[in-house]
Amino acid sequence: MSLRDAFTLPAREITDEAVYRKRRRLLAAFAAAPALGLAGCADAEPPPAPKTTITPAQAASGFRTDETLTRYEDITSYNNFYEFGTGKADPGKAPKTLRTKPWTVAIGGACAKPGRLSLDDLVKGLTPQERIYRLRCVEGWSMVIPWLGVPLGDVLKRFEPTSKAKYVAFTTLADPKQMPGLSYPALDWPYREGLRIDEAMHPLTLLATGLYGKPLPQQNGAPLRLVVPWKYGFKSIKSIVAITFVETMPFTSWNDAQSSEYGFFSNVNPNVDHPRWTQKSERRIAGTASKLFAERVPTRLFNGYADQVASMYAGMNLKRWF
Repeated sequence: MSLRDAFTLPAREITDEAVYRKRRRLLAAFAAAPALGLAGCADAEPPPAPKTTITPAQAASGFRTDETLTRYEDITSYNNFYEFGTGKADPGKAPKTLRTKPWTVAIGGACAKPGRLSLDDLVKGLTPQERIYRLRCVEGWSMVIPWLGVPLGDVLKRFEPTSKAKYVAFTTLADPKQMPGLSYPALDWPYREGLRIDEAMHPLTLLATGLYGKPLPQQNGAPLRLVVPWKYGFKSIKSIVAITFVETMPFTSWNDAQSSEYGFFSNVNPNVDHPRWTQKSERRIAGTASKLFAERVPTRLFNGYADQVASMYAGMNLKRWF
């Protein structure tokens, strides 16, 4: 079965969103399927990551939330994806020019088994999982999204990273014919992001290929995107074409564009304001026919995932390494 088949429900099984909300914990349809005023921090290396053991119970406790899901139509129409335009509605309204099949991902750097793989082969043998995560944008809005994907760590282990693999760098496709937004120099293209190796290997970190049980739409980063729920949304790079194991902190697009506003780590932190707005609260997108945003809600440290991830940053100055 192909990746496309694995992450696409047959027509007879497709339900509307209201029914999906009641059935979202049921993954039987997928169980047998193969996979689918702050200083910038780029000037020095952070303290070494503490060696911690994450128990299965601790890791599993962050995989779901009972908070109200954001509507599919809002998730797919309110987006930041500058490769398809800088306005929130631009990516959803853009012509569907992105060719997602075939799709290959180059794996390289400090690993024993580098290579270029098709998306099918990249996640072959891994069972897709549903993860219901909060998404917190650095701009101060948030969503609750039912993603479908595979743990990034399970994928990375296959390439046998070496002891020099301290970080993982990611690169987005940059093809002006497929991505009209590249004609504007909003950032230094291609879009690039990175994680520390322990962050990349953490059980919460997901390679997503779908949402609401459907393949990712173009505007949400088709066909493969990163989801790191305790970090601001721009860390979750879209339309990934390269993953590289590196020894030093990699170049990342927003940190390069404005390091005083967008740190390398970019962990959600209500105690560290953006220089131009507060991060103490957020506007939850809970759209209705008459209103896109619900009332503001308090922002939680690490976006509410502190129990699972705070130990990775023990001893670090979270205001410096923001």
